[in-house]
Amino acid sequence: MSVSENAGTGPERRAVLKAGIGGAALAVTGLGTVAARPASAAELPPLAAGRRDGKDWRSYVRAPAGRTVRPVRVVSSTGDVTDADALLKPGGGVTVLTRPAPVAPPAWPQGTTAAASSTHAPNSGDDGTPRTYDASNAIDGDPGTFWNDDTIGVYPDTLTITAPQAVSLPGVTLLSGSDGVPTDFTVDTWDGTAWRTAATVTGNSDVQRPVPFASPVSTTRVRITVTGDQQTSAGEFTRVNEVYPGVVDPVAAPGVLVDFGQVVVGFPTVRFAWASSGNPGVRLAFSETLEYLTDRSDFTRSDQSGGQGQGTDQFAVPSAGATWTDDRRGYRSGGNQVYADGLHGFRYLRITLDALAADAPAARAWGKVAVDTVSLDFTGYLGTPDTFAGWFLSSDDDLNRYWYGAAYTNELVTDTFRTDDVDPRGADSPTLDGKLVLHDGAKRDRDPYVGDLAVSARTLYLTHPDASAAARDVLADLADHQRDDGWIPPASINGYTLPLFDYPLWWVTCSWDYLLHTGDHDYATRYYPALGKLLDSWYPSVTDGDGLLNKGLNGTSGYGDYAFLPRSGQITYYNANYVQALNDAAALAGWLGHTADADRWTARARSVADAINAHLWDASAGAYLDSATGDVRHAQDGNSIAITAGVADPTRAASALAHLDATTKLPYGNAFMDNDTIFADASKRVYAFTSYPELVARFRSGQADSAVDQIKRTYGWMDAHDPGTTNWEGIGPDGTPYEQAYTSMAHGWSTGVLPALTRDLLGAEPTAPGFTTWQVTPHPGTVAWAQGRLPTPHGPLTVSWDNPGSGAFTLDVDAPHGTTGTVAVPVPAAGQRFTVRLDGRTAWDGTRAAVRGARLDDGRLLLPDLGPGRHTVTVHPAGHR
Repeated sequence: MSVSENAGTGPERRAVLKAGIGGAALAVTGLGTVAARPASAAELPPLAAGRRDGKDWRSYVRAPAGRTVRPVRVVSSTGDVTDADALLKPGGGVTVLTRPAPVAPPAWPQGTTAAASSTHAPNSGDDGTPRTYDASNAIDGDPGTFWNDDTIGVYPDTLTITAPQAVSLPGVTLLSGSDGVPTDFTVDTWDGTAWRTAATVTGNSDVQRPVPFASPVSTTRVRITVTGDQQTSAGEFTRVNEVYPGVVDPVAAPGVLVDFGQVVVGFPTVRFAWASSGNPGVRLAFSETLEYLTDRSDFTRSDQSGGQGQGTDQFAVPSAGATWTDDRRGYRSGGNQVYADGLHGFRYLRITLDALAADAPAARAWGKVAVDTVSLDFTGYLGTPDTFAGWFLSSDDDLNRYWYGAAYTNELVTDTFRTDDVDPRGADSPTLDGKLVLHDGAKRDRDPYVGDLAVSARTLYLTHPDASAAARDVLADLADHQRDDGWIPPASINGYTLPLFDYPLWWVTCSWDYLLHTGDHDYATRYYPALGKLLDSWYPSVTDGDGLLNKGLNGTSGYGDYAFLPRSGQITYYNANYVQALNDAAALAGWLGHTADADRWTARARSVADAINAHLWDASAGAYLDSATGDVRHAQDGNSIAITAGVADPTRAASALAHLDATTKLPYGNAFMDNDTIFADASKRVYAFTSYPELVARFRSGQADSAVDQIKRTYGWMDAHDPGTTNWEGIGPDGTPYEQAYTSMAHGWSTGVLPALTRDLLGAEPTAPGFTTWQVTPHPGTVAWAQGRLPTPHGPLTVSWDNPGSGAFTLDVDAPHGTTGTVAVPVPAAGQRFTVRLDGRTAWDGTRAAVRGARLDDGRLLLPDLGPGRHTVTVHPAGHR
């Protein structure tokens, strides 16, 4: 979540931040802005160099060295495969997959029928072809069709097959889809008067499961009763593609599973050296985790639009071989055969000699295929050490690793908007095609959402500001699609119509954040009218008599939010977000000289904040309610943003954070709700998206060690579990991906650890558009040292500090020309004497300021109006040498 530049612990801090926007106060020398004092190298500690104590920030960078990325290991192979490791050695031989022609499975006699307890309703694919799921598909001899029951998690599901005359069965074989395998079922046969159980199966996970009977049975009817199915992101449902009247042992399809070492994104390329005649097919399955890689991908865009590829990408290999790049979505043969999905985000890739039944004769499932190499054309931002304009390094190796893992996650989603690559659910847009954007995820949804930008854009500005157009393109495009009533869409999905209640507020905050980092005056002036229309037209239309946003007014009862939560009425999160957006809008208006707007929005922000405290504070819990009505619960999002937006005073802030500590702490982060009244297991779900403002709230409320602990639980969990490195969309019960295979395991909205460490632990951030003014307020906790560089339009702002303990502290800042700033260093607790020196001169003599403007505030000494160049501040407790 984005945190506004004037968010903090109260009016004192806001006054400090605003001091440099409209003209600084007299400088501490009395002669203007404090200039850096020339000094010899011996007088000042070494400036941050990006290397210390054997650590070098460059060693943590995770992006590949070039656009062509190759797998790093072979995980396993199945079936008849020779020299699987050759895939890792370009020019070092070939991997050969061999599969004999299949023996035709037994078929039911003509006139056999099938009936089921329920049947899922038909639908159509993108090509308009009707797809049916009725029971007859289980006996039609086509494994590409299937029966689906019409209930999710409701049992039993029954399939009854009736033959026109008695058949002798040694057993049966169930062929199912990998996303609906019956795990527990019985097979009954009809003896003419009653059903007899012929076999019972439990714990099945095989797509093709032979079920032999104890002895052959002669019968006219077979009943399969399913009492358990595999769990998928869509729920538990029964899927049976075929029931063969006999025992058919599966022949393992030859395949190789390779690992690219971490999530990558782009166009997979496979070089085939040769193949047998008849166009043997290969199927490619992709997954970000091993757990959700089966004979199909964890997710494909065709899953969202009719399932043409049935979970894999297909290619028919010519006998002369070919170099195939999976670079477009669609059919590759005959107009409706051999489907591939194009771009993929994945870590693991399985290549199998196989073909869909529907692809015959263009591709067949047997023969020989020789694979020379496998690679990927990487399409994300290539974040090599020489591209990082900003960096971070600290004494804590875990924090360093998480910072660069977040940077890499964000690089994966910084990409060109392309028709074939984006969410197929009406998200393609001619006004975005070909432009650089920030997608939400590497594998899905692959559409730019403005709420995601509240985190991912800030991560981008702090690492690769040369790509800041990726944020501007999205913000401008959404404003260009503003509705007549002032509402701004959250994304291009569904033709810019997806109704979200909170995301227009994020558009305001993201716009201000963009300006803080870039100073793009043209953007500000062009889209200022859209901002005014949103805040003075649409949001007032959903404001109630208490002065609070009220979801349900003006036809908004069906609107969602970042998690499509069933919330309505007065919600703390929406209203705290409103305060944040109003203050951000006021700052933007002030910068453009629209003082009346700035004053009006500032006054409204105060009024909404007062109403939140009057109507949504739960004194008994010591935290803000999620909703003023209905079940009592307290949410991470509302409580955290109430603190960062300045709604909560320090007492309420401390109380709310204590409540979250007591009710939401998990081994894998802090849950976003303190109970399960909004949905089952809500108190076990962690969103890094809503964890970011809580991290900021903890740092800025003097709880740095608590923030670091939360970082290590949240990001440490993701770093230690497959796929490693990248940041998950959400974490569910027991630390699992919260929507199983559907979960995006590389999601830009989860990269808040990076701005939290740079802006709050290191402590540096802009306070006026274009970084013309800045602030450095370290929150070190028990971290021994940190250093970093922030890119600005004027050049880098470099910061380094040492925190040796006992109240001593050294801060080193090198600021670019054209900027001024404020530093606020931590000082010993009240009652302990100390002195502070600024550039070798006394700034605090132990009892009072020795330079103009220096003052104590909430455990810090503030030194305003520092000019460009090198500055060093040292805190010396009494008796410390």
